[in-house]
Amino acid sequence: MSYRDTYEAWLASPALSAGEKAELEAIKNDEKEIESRFFSQLEFGTAGLRGTMGAGTYRMNVHVIRHATQAFAEVILAEGPEAVQRGVAICFDCRNNSDTFAREAACVMAGNGIPVRLFESLRPTPELSFAIREYGCIAGINVTASHNPKEYNGYKVYWEDGAQLPPRHAAAIAAQLARGEALPQAVALAKSYVTTAIAHALPLGGGCGPTNHFYRLYQRGLEGVR
Repeated sequence: MSYRDTYEAWLASPALSAGEKAELEAIKNDEKEIESRFFSQLEFGTAGLRGTMGAGTYRMNVHVIRHATQAFAEVILAEGPEAVQRGVAICFDCRNNSDTFAREAACVMAGNGIPVRLFESLRPTPELSFAIREYGCIAGINVTASHNPKEYNGYKVYWEDGAQLPPRHAAAIAAQLARGEALPQAVALAKSYVTTAIAHALPLGGGCGPTNHFYRLYQRGLEGVR
């Protein structure tokens, strides 16, 4: 399928929001912009995904997040039922759409029967790494693009040790992604998972004050390495 064919398929998809459809309609006569958005998929590596936000396969958006999370979920499912029950922790930063992307990831994980611990408010990466180890999660996701410009966002993945995903697991996710086109209708399954996600998600605190249970655990962990 050419980049133009993929663009047309996205434009015709009922899974697009009105805003996404308008965004793609606005570039229908801009061949270079269409090519830049649809010539390929974002490449998945040990650090996950990173790219400019917008509609398209080579952009960060809810459809790409769902697609990547489904691939990640399948890698976790392949680890067996004990690994699945350990669940995942998910956090996000203050960038535009970070909270939305984090919730979409939580929905897909929960829809696959993987328990989710979703932070209620923005957190730095070290707290996610701590949460993975403290709660015995099999993996974690942080929606952040670190130091990159505001137009960017990222999807960083971590394994049970709180460090970046091992190369073999990253390669397995990349292989899963390569098996299917990231078309909206193919990855919109997350929309049906919202109720399930709410039932499975275990919030990790709404504040950073000393009365917050998670924060107290985190502070105790820091004291142990001083």
